[in-house]
Amino acid sequence: MKFFKAAALSAAVLLGSTVSALAVERGGVMTYGRYADSLFLDPVLNDANVDIWILSNMYDTLLLPTDDGKGVKPGLASDYKVSDDGLTVTLTLRDGIKFSDGSAITPEDVVFSLDRAINPDNGIWNFLVSSIDSVDSPDAKTVVLHLKHPDPAIIPALTVFNTAIMPKAQFMASAGTTDKEKAEDFQTHPVGSGPFVLQSWDRGSTMKLVRNPYYWDMGEDGKPLPYLDGVTFEVIPDDATRILRLQSGEIDGAEFIPFARVSELKADPSINMQLFPSTKVNYITLNVRPTVDGKENPLANVKVRQAMNYALNKDAIIQIVTQGVGTPMTSFMSTATPLHSGDTPLFPYDPAKAKQLLAEAGYPNGFKTSILALAGNQDDAGITTAMQQMFAAVGIDLEIKQVDNATRTDLYRNGNFDMRTGGWTDDIADPSEITSYFAYSPVIEAMHSGWSNDEVNSLFEQSQSETDPAKRAQEYARIQEIYNSEGPTLPLFETPYPVALRKNVQGFVQIPLGNNIFRSAWLQK
Repeated sequence: MKFFKAAALSAAVLLGSTVSALAVERGGVMTYGRYADSLFLDPVLNDANVDIWILSNMYDTLLLPTDDGKGVKPGLASDYKVSDDGLTVTLTLRDGIKFSDGSAITPEDVVFSLDRAINPDNGIWNFLVSSIDSVDSPDAKTVVLHLKHPDPAIIPALTVFNTAIMPKAQFMASAGTTDKEKAEDFQTHPVGSGPFVLQSWDRGSTMKLVRNPYYWDMGEDGKPLPYLDGVTFEVIPDDATRILRLQSGEIDGAEFIPFARVSELKADPSINMQLFPSTKVNYITLNVRPTVDGKENPLANVKVRQAMNYALNKDAIIQIVTQGVGTPMTSFMSTATPLHSGDTPLFPYDPAKAKQLLAEAGYPNGFKTSILALAGNQDDAGITTAMQQMFAAVGIDLEIKQVDNATRTDLYRNGNFDMRTGGWTDDIADPSEITSYFAYSPVIEAMHSGWSNDEVNSLFEQSQSETDPAKRAQEYARIQEIYNSEGPTLPLFETPYPVALRKNVQGFVQIPLGNNIFRSAWLQK
């Protein structure tokens, strides 16, 4: 039987070692510059980091990830236990927890929320909790998960955004007849369980969150979190503009700082330039369907994909784009992801081998293709320009199409692309999420690429119920071996999260799983 309390103690020791020596101050609104706006603020039906990294501030889960991204700590549940046979998880809810409208968070709300999350008709993330057969509540403080089979990832899965606890009555009262229609209405006036509440949202421009007066967690001063009165998100797609507004003091923080600007901002006495540890991998996604727009698709040929990888000087791209901060990828998943396998950089630079493979694939003179890149994004510009030059050396003519994030996402999800720039961060301390998204085709056709491999699909399904750590590691090692050799990506590099903050911003953290955590942030006056 696994008990939560020891893990909670470890988390407390870990977090205690990082507490600021400064006395916290309350009040004020922190303004944060984002590269792109959110798309759909529903925990279950979303499909993008621009949503996920905001949702963690509006909704809490039963368990929360620790700040190092490797463990769990108490959330809306104060403790949990897993039965000896691994088929039951029992969670105890905190006393007196409330939603942002002051209504009580009940076991009925938890059952409703988890039922939404496990429904295979709701979104793409239900696989994270697909082992749950049913959820019930024997009393006013207890929730019991009954599993179809032992699940080695079920506890970290209860920290993930799609298991966020929502109010059943308020959600069901929303306009619409289907779950999606109700979610679309509810997201315009959400009632959450997290530290902040949506006050207003001018799409494409500004989103304002204000503190939840009923939030359960306590600050260092013994009063309820959060310390801030609110957080305002300004959407500023252009990197240079985002940095200028930070330097002028118009905003208090900014995400996705181009690595070429990191040294400059580190030298600025008014800026605290942070490189937060991450699970982020940067790559190019390829559309590998046999035809695109009715034409034969060269990217469908595995030898072409391998040739493109060999044609890229990854070390040079790392220097150009990250100023040496990045590291080469040794698998499609980050080295910080549990069960990562591989210690050798993938596809060393070899243009001669690239030309040979292109000839063997039937493209001795190369071909023309295109890539979707974010307009105004300095890192994307550096990556795609370098790719364009390197591909030209082996006969591949690359057209760079600069688009906004919403357009890129729409084209990508609908399969209307050749290639696109991409970045991934884990949301769970387990390899199941990234593997299901990248490699297991039944979820979203392997990142909307159209790639499928029967052995990979079978191994992934086996891994979902494998409780022998050694066997599970073998399954993931084989998945990585196959995918790294013939999958639908051009792996580039791993990087930390580059976030720049004004010097008066304290307590903000972006954890390795990507979440921007504002609950303990405060402004020094």
